[in-house]
Amino acid sequence: MTMIRILHCIETIATGGVEQVRLTLVKGLDKEKYEHKIICTWEGGAIAEELKGEGVELIPIGGFAQPLEWSKHKEVLKIIKTFKPHIIHGAIYEGMAMAAVGGVLGKVPVVIMEETSHPISRSKKAIYLQRLFAKAADKVIGIAPSVVKYLKDTVKLPKSKVVLINNGVNLPRKVSLEEQNQLKTTLGISSDDIIIGSAGRFYNEVKRFTDILETIKLVNNPNLKLLLLGQGQDQELILNKAKELNLEQQLIMPGFQSDTAPYYQIMDIFCIASAHEGFGLVAAEAMLHSLPVIATRVGGLQDVVIDQETGFQVPAFNPSAIAEKLQVLINNPQLRIEMGKAGHKRATQHYTADRYCQQVENLYLSLLKQKGILSI
Repeated sequence: MTMIRILHCIETIATGGVEQVRLTLVKGLDKEKYEHKIICTWEGGAIAEELKGEGVELIPIGGFAQPLEWSKHKEVLKIIKTFKPHIIHGAIYEGMAMAAVGGVLGKVPVVIMEETSHPISRSKKAIYLQRLFAKAADKVIGIAPSVVKYLKDTVKLPKSKVVLINNGVNLPRKVSLEEQNQLKTTLGISSDDIIIGSAGRFYNEVKRFTDILETIKLVNNPNLKLLLLGQGQDQELILNKAKELNLEQQLIMPGFQSDTAPYYQIMDIFCIASAHEGFGLVAAEAMLHSLPVIATRVGGLQDVVIDQETGFQVPAFNPSAIAEKLQVLINNPQLRIEMGKAGHKRATQHYTADRYCQQVENLYLSLLKQKGILSI
């Protein structure tokens, strides 16, 4: 066999971490050996265009009314019939449902599910269905140790079925001092400013960017600015919160950036205040840029950020706790440097794209060999 065909099943392709990791995987695997297609519920934006630029066909089939919606699964089965994948790899709940049903009925040799979140409010019915879907899977990937624990303890999957593969991010490009200074000038950042960075899809119920704004209000330092990268449905809500707190002049929102390296390089401290988080890709990105990270003690962030070593962990929904740690880092530039170095070392050891792609490829190849699809 000269080409391994992989059918990925996910939900929307927008600006989130799941689709970013899929792009990382597509770029990281040898195009002479692997062919990818992606079934999704909706696609649009820069990541979708990058995937298409990599030669990946995106097939949107619309949103699911419920996980077992037969009309959607029929669409998946049609694609399986024509594409004839060797592997079906489903992530996010809808993607796992597509992989399970399509994998069994479409007789796909290898079925992989991937839990990309750390659910805190998933219903008993949804957990039961996930356990049922997992019976169809050869392996279920957990993207962080806390997610693996959820799969074993809550979904009650056999230990032999679950595998840990930490998410991975690309090593950042080098950004010259001249480019950094030009960006600061463009964004209106002065030499006296301290830049707190954050990034992600603007879905405030999960990402809690308004908690960071409340933190900045509590710290009460006019030289403290929040550089917020991303886009999404709650952009207006975030802007209105800044106005309510009289922080319009301290909030910088340049939108979604496909090249984030120069923005990370002008940050002094990174903050991720999520209510829940499967992994926290942006925390690993920040660590690769040698930034100290203040993160909420939730989901995969508990594994990525080491408290008092690479940054600080704080309770979720607690701007005053964030403010306390933020003030510690503002007052101690040397501590910021030390934590940044420790974070960089940890991220390069555990969270690089190369390591992620290699582990996923190893899983693919081992399962294909078990099924007799590969002889070597």
